[in-house]
Amino acid sequence: MPRHRTIPSNRSKAIALVAAGAFAVTGAAAAAAATWTHESGQAPAGAAQAAAVIARPAIISHVARPQATRQAAQAPQAVSLAVRAFQIKATQDTHAAARWQHAQHQAEQRVEAARAAAASAQSQAAQSQAAQSQAAQSQAAQAEQPQQATTPAAPSVASGSPEQIAQAMLRSFGWSAGQFSCLYPLWEHESGWSVTAANPDGAYGIPQALPGAKMASAGPNWQTNATTQIRWGLEYIKAMYGSPCGAWGHEQATGWY
Repeated sequence: MPRHRTIPSNRSKAIALVAAGAFAVTGAAAAAAATWTHESGQAPAGAAQAAAVIARPAIISHVARPQATRQAAQAPQAVSLAVRAFQIKATQDTHAAARWQHAQHQAEQRVEAARAAAASAQSQAAQSQAAQSQAAQSQAAQAEQPQQATTPAAPSVASGSPEQIAQAMLRSFGWSAGQFSCLYPLWEHESGWSVTAANPDGAYGIPQALPGAKMASAGPNWQTNATTQIRWGLEYIKAMYGSPCGAWGHEQATGWY
């Protein structure tokens, strides 16, 4: 079988051609030197060296060309790498800016949430305070109701004679109109229903309050006003005897009430 032949590369061919050319130049230089020696009997000084110097640059120039070509081919690749590095850096800067904006947005959201929570807490506190105040007012009103229930309602302003005024006031003290049948003879016996009736012992007015100044609790005009005197007299009867008939019964039994 035939042996495998190795095909020389372009670079090997170039080196072989350069070497062949160099040998040819060297041979020519040697021939010239021999001619010069034959004719003159002596070759020019340095003829062989000149042939060697002529051949060497040709070899070096052919050998250096592939390296220069290779450097020229590598230059665009270096530029491409620089551009790629710049693009990567720009992308990283863009991502960093996006992350910073996202973090700032989240911080603003947290601030808004904190403000909303504070406003809600303040509103709830105000509502709670208002509810507590309203509850306190309601409790105070309920505490006052029993006292108001035990106090007789203020009688309406009556007009007419003292007898008519007294008869109109009976209902405001919780008594029926029939109680007037006991009240009338009671005060008729005490004062004759006279506003200015006075007793030497200090009793005064229609109910014969002793002393008469007691009736000032019913009004400042107790000395001349029938309504003021009758109101005080009915309050006294209710506190001491429960009703006009009760006071009249005591009067009949003891001669006073």
